[in-house]
Amino acid sequence: MSKSVLSRIKPRHITKLKPSLPLYPSSTNINKIVNQVCDILRTRHIQWEQTLETKLSECEVVPSDIAHLVFDKIQDSELGLKFFYWVTDRPYGCSLDASAYSSLLKLLARFRVFAEIESLLESLNCEEGLVSCDAVDCVIRAYSYSGLVDKALEFYTFAIEKCGVVPSVVGCNAMLDVLVRVGRFDVARRIYDEMVERDNGSEDSFVDNYSTCIVLRGLCKEGKMEEGRKLIEDRWGQDCVPNVVFYNTLIDGYCRNGNVSGGYLLFKDLKRKGFLPTMETYGALVNGFCKKGDFVSVDKMLKDMKLNGLSVNVQVHNNIIDAQYKHGCPVKAADTLRKIMESGCEPNIVTYNTLIAGSCSTGNVGEAEQLLELGTKRGLIPNKYSYTSLIHVYCQQGNFDKASHLLFQMTEGGHKADLSTYGALVHGFVVAGEVDVALSILGKMMENGVSPDAAVYNVLISGLCKKGRLRSATDLLSEMLDRNILPDAFVYATVIDGFIRNSALDEAKKLFEQKIERGIDHDIVGYNVMIKGYCRFGKMDDAVSCINRMIQEHIFPDDFTFSTIIDGYVKQHNFKAALGIFSQMLKRNCRPNVVTYTCLINGFCRNGDSIGAENLFRQMQLHGLMPNVVTYSILIGSFCKEGKLSKAASLFEQMLVKKCNPNDVTFHYLVNGFSNNAISAISEVQHESQEQNKSLFLDFFKRSMSDGWSPQIAAYNSILICLCLYGMLKTALQMNDKMASKGCLSDSVTFAALLHCICLEGKSSEWESIMSCSLNGPDLNVALKYSLMLDQYLPHGVSSNASAILHSLVEDYRSHNQEVTDLEASAT
Repeated sequence: MSKSVLSRIKPRHITKLKPSLPLYPSSTNINKIVNQVCDILRTRHIQWEQTLETKLSECEVVPSDIAHLVFDKIQDSELGLKFFYWVTDRPYGCSLDASAYSSLLKLLARFRVFAEIESLLESLNCEEGLVSCDAVDCVIRAYSYSGLVDKALEFYTFAIEKCGVVPSVVGCNAMLDVLVRVGRFDVARRIYDEMVERDNGSEDSFVDNYSTCIVLRGLCKEGKMEEGRKLIEDRWGQDCVPNVVFYNTLIDGYCRNGNVSGGYLLFKDLKRKGFLPTMETYGALVNGFCKKGDFVSVDKMLKDMKLNGLSVNVQVHNNIIDAQYKHGCPVKAADTLRKIMESGCEPNIVTYNTLIAGSCSTGNVGEAEQLLELGTKRGLIPNKYSYTSLIHVYCQQGNFDKASHLLFQMTEGGHKADLSTYGALVHGFVVAGEVDVALSILGKMMENGVSPDAAVYNVLISGLCKKGRLRSATDLLSEMLDRNILPDAFVYATVIDGFIRNSALDEAKKLFEQKIERGIDHDIVGYNVMIKGYCRFGKMDDAVSCINRMIQEHIFPDDFTFSTIIDGYVKQHNFKAALGIFSQMLKRNCRPNVVTYTCLINGFCRNGDSIGAENLFRQMQLHGLMPNVVTYSILIGSFCKEGKLSKAASLFEQMLVKKCNPNDVTFHYLVNGFSNNAISAISEVQHESQEQNKSLFLDFFKRSMSDGWSPQIAAYNSILICLCLYGMLKTALQMNDKMASKGCLSDSVTFAALLHCICLEGKSSEWESIMSCSLNGPDLNVALKYSLMLDQYLPHGVSSNASAILHSLVEDYRSHNQEVTDLEASAT
């Protein structure tokens, strides 16, 4: 029945609650009549009103006298309202009493037809005694269990202030529980305090243990365990915890908030006072120890459980397995499953899902597949979580056939793929460069009722931009907005950056302004992308204007913003302006990062001021910032250009000591610098030997030049030797391949250096599988000579088998040649 119909109902006269029905007819007959009335209402016959009128007239029963019994019996809110309307709207209608209204409210509350409840309450003259406490409780509980906490609170106040009815502890507890669950703890505490105040000095009970436990749970949820203990003491006295439920709540609170030791102290107190720990007690402590990764204590808890006659349930086992994976503990799936079953517990699908996800996270995909098959064979039905981890890992590995097959298998099993599953597929195909396939998955997920989020669109838009398909990217952005999916900070930035990378600055600017027109505010990411675009195209005035605009919008530049502007000015040869921006950066208390310092060092070097660059280089390290490969390469290039080869070599070796991998730019600067200034480099070696400040790079460069190598080959070999002695085998092997591609084939020095590096990594027994040896006798002798020199540069206490291997190769070559000579002599 609609609210508009009920709003017309005005009670003519309302009587208070009656102690019982009139004395006519007998209770047996009354029950029979009520059943007959309910049957007539259920028939929904077109003339039901007349049938009902006749029946009640024959029995000489006034409808209002049995209304509350009908409402209690009917078990159908629609039929109850139908009867209510008929009683109150009859031509010679009669008034209902409070019992009838209370029963009707309970019926409506039971079926949670809230609009009708509100309409009925509006139609009543709310006098004291009009609605029963039981009815008030039913309505409060209906609102609370439906999550309508504000309505529950509103009715709670209405019942007390307008109807003069105080809800019972049952109704109040329902409201307290939902308030705590939704985080409205301040309101819950106020209601609880009112309950306690009513309870003091009253014969009725307005607060019970459950009320206190609910509030205690709320306090523990907020991490206020000590306040929770005080709450208990206020009711039961100092150091008194009334029962194990309160202990469990406090222990769980301590453990969830990371104070497992506090929870364990309570556990010991619980046992000392004679309470028996329950499964909940142990479960809370096990979870707490699992979060800390304290599996020794977890084992103690499990043993204690068995001593107390408690069986470890599957949920506890699942939590332990999950924690072991999260803390990087080795988990053997087969052993884990066997132990669970030996303990008398049957693994469930969550167990298998946890093991599958763990196996995938450690890269053991084969084990994950076996677990899925095993779980299915044991009669467990896989769900979407069973498949999702495998789908994710197959996408990461680029095995899209298997990922797609699993998705099909999952949907065939009746499990709907969710956003996470589709998102993994989209991301995987985009990373693999299959953007069109990813777009088809987007269409498929929407067909299946799964709405993509900003992250999925961002991945697709990013993929399209990388492919240079900017128009498709903007179309996808428009589609996203049409679907009312708000872009995150990176979606617009991704498209704008895509236009900038493809030299379409005007398009980027247009999109940047369009975002504002759509009412979407720019954030720091959006501004930084646009500023980077302006700087890239040398439009420094526009870049600075962009900074001023963002400050006006109370978005303050960060280290990326300032670094981008500084780099832009440096590349425009306006170093004075770059230093001015750096000064502003410091005034705004924005800490410079490695990129900031690197840009400024580049500025000093471009201006020929290597001293200023060196000073700034030292300053950045004093501030705790580690130079990167770009920083080192810029300085090395500057020193090489200025002919300061000793400094270039020293900085290169410092770079290797710090385990910063050089790149092709670093090698190019060094090779060109030493090739073009070979004589200067040799004189610097002689000067350094007098100063007793020997450089490994310079020393071997001089030796190589003295032994007849060209400056270019000598520089290459010196770089390689440094890489090898500083333990950078992978980089050394890559450089050797690049040397070969440029026509600089491996020689005896190269071989000696690489062999040393392989041996220093403990791989002396497998050196032949890493590189081949095609050296003849004289070349092997040269390699041995350089290897013996390299031995002198090894750190104290470190040895290498390289010289021994080379010595053996030399002897083998001699023996082989001697055998050949002897054969030739005997033949003649």
